Amino acid sequence: MNRFLKVLTVFTVALALAVMAPPAFAKNMKPGKGVTVRPARATWNSGFFQEALVRRGLEELGYSAKTPKDLANPIFYKSVALGDVDYWTNGWFPNHNSQLPKNFYEKADKFGYVAKAGGLQGYLVSKRDVDKFNIKSLDDFKRPEVMKAFDSNGDGKADLTACPPGWGCENVIAHHMKVYGLDDYINPVKASYEAGMAAALGNYKSGKPVFFYTWAPNWTIFKLKPGTDVMWINVPEIIPKESQAPAVDRMTASGIEGAVTDPVKLGFVVSDIRIVANKKFIAKNPAAQKFFEVFTLPLNDINEQNTRMNDGEKSQKDIEKHVDEWIAKNTEKWNGWLEAARSAAK
Repeated sequence: MNRFLKVLTVFTVALALAVMAPPAFAKNMKPGKGVTVRPARATWNSGFFQEALVRRGLEELGYSAKTPKDLANPIFYKSVALGDVDYWTNGWFPNHNSQLPKNFYEKADKFGYVAKAGGLQGYLVSKRDVDKFNIKSLDDFKRPEVMKAFDSNGDGKADLTACPPGWGCENVIAHHMKVYGLDDYINPVKASYEAGMAAALGNYKSGKPVFFYTWAPNWTIFKLKPGTDVMWINVPEIIPKESQAPAVDRMTASGIEGAVTDPVKLGFVVSDIRIVANKKFIAKNPAAQKFFEVFTLPLNDINEQNTRMNDGEKSQKDIEKHVDEWIAKNTEKWNGWLEAARSAAK
């Protein structure tokens, strides 16, 4: 009888361990073990954070990751189509559509949404001056009292912190000045953007009006918060450049926090920030595909991290520390993504 009980006890324990084993095993699954991934990274540092987070996720799934290659957009899209790199987290669509090589989608594709409608661009004005002068659009800068208030160099025009020569946004701003007849009313200041925005922030803190172009994600709208400090304003009407015409419906956006109207006519194409990956890599790595599909970041989290970089925490070691801190604050979400990726690999 005692022998029977011992056998029964051993059987019961073994059965319990068998039942318990799959979840424990699943939690520690490394579906990427033995696979080396070759990430790429954008040349703008406001996209470094999501790259580091996604790479960390793949490493937790067992992948070995090479140091990301910093590539200009057109070079990346050619490289990922050729299979020279596996993925990046910095696709802006439809903004990047014109930079894709022929037959791109035969070789690569977009996955998930790092930030859906997160790629905003437009003009912002200090909220107190929006309220004071009832500013709704660029057209309001034709009014003498508005020009005078925003004229910091005495040339009789409102000063706009704009884009340096060579940036894509410089051409769009020049287009706006021309088609809306603003050349005699607005002076786009094209000096260093970082210096220009530092001056704008200082002016705002001292009570002076500010008027600037920016994009999101970006540290500027963490330091000067839309709806609290500044407001997104309209262009007078949507008149796209030829390159913008295919996405004209995305030049007006709804539900934008801190906009003077809803919807707001931004005059720039609103983009989704997405992961782009080589199709052969994806076919062989369902866990990576699933992680790409479920990974997403609140825009304010990106803005906050970008602000820390702007304040000096910009080394790779700093960025990895930001990743550690973000994961610690979002453990349940992070583990859920990993669990979904492991399940996809079964």
